[in-house]
Amino acid sequence: MTSPRGELVLSRVVSDPETALTTALERRLTGCVVFEPQDSLLLDASGYGVLTFEDGIPIQAHHTGTGRGGPEAVADLAVPGPYSVELYRQSPDERDADFRTDERPIPPGMPAERLAGDPTLAEKTRERAPERSPETTSTSAVEAFLEDEEKIAAIREQARQEAERRAAEWGLDDQLS
Repeated sequence: MTSPRGELVLSRVVSDPETALTTALERRLTGCVVFEPQDSLLLDASGYGVLTFEDGIPIQAHHTGTGRGGPEAVADLAVPGPYSVELYRQSPDERDADFRTDERPIPPGMPAERLAGDPTLAEKTRERAPERSPETTSTSAVEAFLEDEEKIAAIREQARQEAERRAAEWGLDDQLS
């Protein structure tokens, strides 16, 4: 994983992004969280996602493998875990040098809703977010995900392989044709 500038404050493998999002909110992190899904079947092998935070509130997203930002990058990260996560505390200068914060904006509650599936955490994040943070965007993460035909095809192929494997385990090979 390529490291952004800043002070590494946490590095671990988590099964759910909620852990990293909660930690960033509780620590009022100004910096970024790097998410590298362990299942790189659906993403570029060298790609990872970066959420930028200001005082614990996610303000932007970027995925290095797809090059997409904003809600589309959140959709790119919406894959099954586990994830290797790294939290970096950064000064505003370090953060701006790594990722321009005026690009790729996301609504504050989006990562908690779309990545962690936690409406309580999303609401807590929205309550603490400054008024200037937009909660609507032109393209939702779900729309961005549904537009990514390669990702959907990869998910279908992975599901097909899993079904075939389980059918073989259960002796149902003849049932699949």
